[in-house]
Amino acid sequence: MPPHSAGAATPSRQLDHPEPADIRLEAVLHACADPMRLRIIQALAADAASACGEIGLVCSKSTATYHFRVLREAGVITQRYQGTAKINELRRADLDAVFPGLLDTLLASAAAQSGRNSET
Repeated sequence: MPPHSAGAATPSRQLDHPEPADIRLEAVLHACADPMRLRIIQALAADAASACGEIGLVCSKSTATYHFRVLREAGVITQRYQGTAKINELRRADLDAVFPGLLDTLLASAAAQSGRNSET
């Protein structure tokens, strides 16, 4: 019987997330520097838990997957499987504990910049 047939064990669907002590400022800033990833952060700040498809990114599925992975590996979001969907949540408590005020500053700056861009 092939190794992935009906009787074989399925691979784990757990996703790796850094521990709060392992979250690094340079990784968080890199993750937040991309406009699409910043859009994801804003969406998750407004809606606590969302599936990838609910955020409304205008890109291919593989590009969206990449952006979510960068955010997860940097420690900005958590992802968990719920059926076939990945549910995303902002790691606000962890980020606030490690870098007090950083997330609020990023979100306020992004909102201000968005407001300036819509005025032009």
